[in-house]
Amino acid sequence: MGTGLNPAHPPALVDWAIASSTLVGQSESGDRHVVKTSTNSTLLAVVDGLGHGEEAAHAAKTAVRVMEQAVPDESLLVQIQSCHRALKETRGVVMTLVSVSILDHTLTWLGVGNVNAVLLHQNAKANINTETIVLRGGVVGYEMPNLRAVVLPVVPGDLILIATDGIRGGFEQGVLFSDKVQAIADRIMAQHSIKTDDALILVARYVGRPS
Repeated sequence: MGTGLNPAHPPALVDWAIASSTLVGQSESGDRHVVKTSTNSTLLAVVDGLGHGEEAAHAAKTAVRVMEQAVPDESLLVQIQSCHRALKETRGVVMTLVSVSILDHTLTWLGVGNVNAVLLHQNAKANINTETIVLRGGVVGYEMPNLRAVVLPVVPGDLILIATDGIRGGFEQGVLFSDKVQAIADRIMAQHSIKTDDALILVARYVGRPS
């Protein structure tokens, strides 16, 4: 007997939302995101094209297109190298990729540049444990550092926050786990965006898979 699930539309492993803003005077943002769910994992990515304006947006959209066309569950290292090759004739980007797996309840993340990512876990006593990505300096499309993906355990309810440098550091402080992800993203944007650059915050809550 079938499960009733449509393999073309796998159930979401995360509940997610974004908030973003474009620098005043620019027609489009150089900050972009990808959320791509396959059968066993969800890719979360945030990309920041160098500078701002049309050329930054073009670089970011090129990286997004590469990731959207990638083979399902392709490794983050392979995806970022594919982006690097595709961005050779652009300004380049900084970017952070996060893959959340239902198979072993893990998060794998990797970042080049200054797109920050934070994992928040609330324990039974409502204390919050924080893990912050270790970023590697460089520019995808120009100069790539030596890369090493890091794997962390996740449990349903954990929050993943990914922010471009248009969001000030410390944006994870004061997050309320009881809030919906869109409310969390909107509050971070309102309280922590610097207003002198494009800005984007992606908030995702790991939910696992429905039975």
